[in-house]
Amino acid sequence: GLLNLMEKTIEKLDAEQRSVIYGLLSEIYMNEVSRDLLEQIKASGFLEIISESGSKELNLHFQGDIDELTEELACEYSRLFIGPGKHISPHESVHHKLDGGDWGKLWGESTVAVQKFIKSAGMTYIDDFKGIPDHISVEFEFMKQLTFQEKDAREINDEEQIEYFVSIQRKFLKEHIGSWVPDFCVKVLATAEHVFYKEIVCLTKEFIEFELQLTDKT
Repeated sequence: GLLNLMEKTIEKLDAEQRSVIYGLLSEIYMNEVSRDLLEQIKASGFLEIISESGSKELNLHFQGDIDELTEELACEYSRLFIGPGKHISPHESVHHKLDGGDWGKLWGESTVAVQKFIKSAGMTYIDDFKGIPDHISVEFEFMKQLTFQEKDAREINDEEQIEYFVSIQRKFLKEHIGSWVPDFCVKVLATAEHVFYKEIVCLTKEFIEFELQLTDKT
């Protein structure tokens, strides 16, 4: 899987590479996967990562009709994340239990917390997002931005800026992404039917568990 691949170069997975992974995952979870995005995935090293974990079935899908695959994935995305019917909300607030034992609802406390967190870090892209701030794709986009800023700081050896962006990443991973995304992935994996989404959620879970190691470092 992805972790095995990463272990070979675990110290070499730099901020730029992490930024690319977060960006790709953000796009995949944002809405139905477009034909253009599938073409990008096909052209990238993503399928090589997947084949490391033994999924030949996904490679076969990508060798087939791309328009047919796009349609299949649009149906699966709607069934998994939008409904109608039982679905798994890709919003953090829904996945936290409240004091009374009930599950959270959209625009819960964590939604506002994420919105404030992102704005306090000086990121303005969230104002252009038409959805809800604690959507998984927004949280991943935030990490994409933070890791990219870290990359820029490292290129000019600005130790203060490096420390600042790394500390925000650790805090956000610990308080938000790490508190719900791994469990969300388990829930999606239990109901996903298409191999693409099965592989994506496995990849996501492994990557986030790898990222959470950041929060354990001094």
